[in-house]
Amino acid sequence: MELIEVAEAGAGPYGVAVGPDGGVWFTLVHAGEIGRLAPDGAVERFGLGAPECGPAVITAGPDGAMWFSRMRDHRIGRIGVDGTATSFALPTENAGPYGMAAGPDGALWFTELNADRVGRITVDGEVAEYPLPIDGAFPSFITTGSDGALWCTLNQADTVARIGTDGEVAVHRLPTEGTAPVGITAGADGALWYVGIGGGLVGRIAVGGEVTEYPLADRAAKPHAIAAGPDGRLWFTEWGAGRIGVLAPDGRLDGYAIPGGGAEPHGIAVAPDGAVYAALERGQIARLG
Repeated sequence: MELIEVAEAGAGPYGVAVGPDGGVWFTLVHAGEIGRLAPDGAVERFGLGAPECGPAVITAGPDGAMWFSRMRDHRIGRIGVDGTATSFALPTENAGPYGMAAGPDGALWFTELNADRVGRITVDGEVAEYPLPIDGAFPSFITTGSDGALWCTLNQADTVARIGTDGEVAVHRLPTEGTAPVGITAGADGALWYVGIGGGLVGRIAVGGEVTEYPLADRAAKPHAIAAGPDGRLWFTEWGAGRIGVLAPDGRLDGYAIPGGGAEPHGIAVAPDGAVYAALERGQIARLG
């Protein structure tokens, strides 16, 4: 495991994604900045003109730019690979945008933590919002499924929701009470995979709604984010245990301890070459592979 210094303590690397330019882009949630780790190891940081904006989850957009949620000033941000940043206001006051994903329809989809809604924003900045049927659900991460719909975790409802591109919502209650799902990703097997920060588990939900669970050996590890590798492995951060976990296609769980204390891994991404990147709260990006 390689540990790469990308920020000072307190800046808070949080979300991470691989960009179309081959760089690893990350959010600095406490500093109000976006960073880029180049393939040669060089680090650039870009201010957003709003230090308290709280950039959180970041994803590559269909327009060749990176898109991210600004959960504290309730905006959606866009940054070009040249570092030029813009942002868009949301119709709902204090919505708390968080999860971000590129949709199958050429738009970006996001969750609203505080508003029990899922939003859609075009690359031109036009926003639509769709209500979820559960109050206080705390919608968290979102991803595109193999069925052409969006899937998101409802953290406080122990539920995964499916949202069609027409805004129609179906919900799937998870079997373990207190799962508190956060991260979700589309697996190579066509299913959705999520992690339960409360239940200490990895779960698989088929597009038909059938759920299989894989409990972690350390149920207090607080798994936070999950990403699928090209080889069928699922990689996830164990925020409470300072580890990067992995679930093999045969169901075997393994993991890698991050050296040193206070790592607090949050976002995770897998590059096309299989390299794994995780954002560490203490100011580093961890790289495996």
